Amino acid sequence: MLYQGIQRFQHGEDSATGVLITNLGTPDAPTKEALKPYLKEFLMDPRVVEPPPARWLWRLILNGIILNTRPAKSAEAYKTIWNSEGEGAPLLNITQRQVNAISESVRPHFQGRVEFALAMRYGNPSIAHGLKELQNKGCRRIVVLPLYPQYAAATTASTFDAVTAELQTWRWLPELRFINHYHRHPGYISALANSIQDYQKEHGKPQLLVMSYHGVPQRYLDNGDPYHCECHVTSRLVAEELGLSKEEYQVTFQSLFGKEEWIKPYTDATLKSLPALGIKDIQVVCPGFSADCLETIEEIGEENREYFEEAGGEKFGFIRCLNDRKDHTDALADIILQHTQGWKERDGFDAENDLKELQITQENAHKMGCPHIIKPPPIVKNAGFFFRML
Repeated sequence: MLYQGIQRFQHGEDSATGVLITNLGTPDAPTKEALKPYLKEFLMDPRVVEPPPARWLWRLILNGIILNTRPAKSAEAYKTIWNSEGEGAPLLNITQRQVNAISESVRPHFQGRVEFALAMRYGNPSIAHGLKELQNKGCRRIVVLPLYPQYAAATTASTFDAVTAELQTWRWLPELRFINHYHRHPGYISALANSIQDYQKEHGKPQLLVMSYHGVPQRYLDNGDPYHCECHVTSRLVAEELGLSKEEYQVTFQSLFGKEEWIKPYTDATLKSLPALGIKDIQVVCPGFSADCLETIEEIGEENREYFEEAGGEKFGFIRCLNDRKDHTDALADIILQHTQGWKERDGFDAENDLKELQITQENAHKMGCPHIIKPPPIVKNAGFFFRML
């Protein structure tokens, strides 16, 4: 069958709004065997590595060299952070906590049913799995929130590609809203500033605050990707909220891959150079990462700390990502609420009228001989809202 129907659809079912919250992904285990398929999926994404015209050449390099050397090295790095945020991968565990907290903040603002699902662009649970989960829960309207504050084709657009690739196989498409970015959302900026201030209350203020973002190749910027600009906008707004001068913070870019030029300045090179300039007390924050992961815990907290100290640095502070801080999850909930305005379950939901319509649909379907009929659930009034008893 070319297009998938809704396997569990029944006349008389109520519909819901679905919220799909996504992040980049993580391997299933910190092993060479688990890293190889994960890295292959990641590096074969043309949004991540925009290949040369000879696509076969990149496949040859990837399969012949990279996937035979990098998985073992990456596995060793993952082992150092595995189980640090509960059993398994930190990114997956933190993101699940974020989803739980966001749902608690969002649900009271919905008069109808709203369902949540977590998905990863690479690895498990996949975006296809998350969408099907919402479909099976009767979601006819879906909003997608990729947890990338700054838009980049390699992350945000890649997520959109995966969402639409799955939806292209559906017979009954949902209404869809896709959140591109939130790099200047006031709640997000305030949460970042608050997290920095909380850290500095305990550890003091540094000579320099380094804001390190994931890098992208320079040619992506040259071809019109707004990521570099949005990183600087976020940094400026955070600095303004903290009252920092331009000399008191610096924007850098980390996690380079390959040999081509990436957007600069590089985080590692910057940290190696600072002590010689007399800057020996720094703190590093990673505003572009919504949850701590290998690139923050290991690359910044360990690897780049060593670079700085070996170059003569004396005091290095690593400020954790926003993770499931309440001000962060409240900001993300606010973004979702902004993007679900006008949908039936959110605004003007009339439970009694909705039940009546479901009953009419059920009766008409029965008269026409349709076997897919269920009795609509009863309605109870609770805390000023009508809720279905599921």
